Amino acid sequence: MLKEFKTFIAQGNVLDLAVGVIIGAAFGKIVNSLVEDILNPIIGLFLGGVDLSNLKIVLKEAVGETPEVAIRYGNFLNITIQFIIVAFVIFMVVKGANSLRKKPALIAEPV
Repeated sequence: MLKEFKTFIAQGNVLDLAVGVIIGAAFGKIVNSLVEDILNPIIGLFLGGVDLSNLKIVLKEAVGETPEVAIRYGNFLNITIQFIIVAFVIFMVVKGANSLRKKPALIAEPV
């Protein structure tokens, strides 16, 4: 089993996966900054100066040291916007990679 593990590591799959995870994490930070620092202020401006991340529905107010109970849908909107951006970029990367791999179609002659 140790020999199989060494072969697995040597194939480069693990290295490719590690690079993908590291790049994905860095890309996630970029998208997070794009949404929070650029898109949300623009959207908030159009909504009358509302900060999306602070949008919430308070179910129970804070009393003393007991924290409030709230549905924080603004944070959900931020994460949804981030997801859509990441999904679109991944779609474009896959689409570009697939177009590079396309082989010319064989033209069938009519019988």
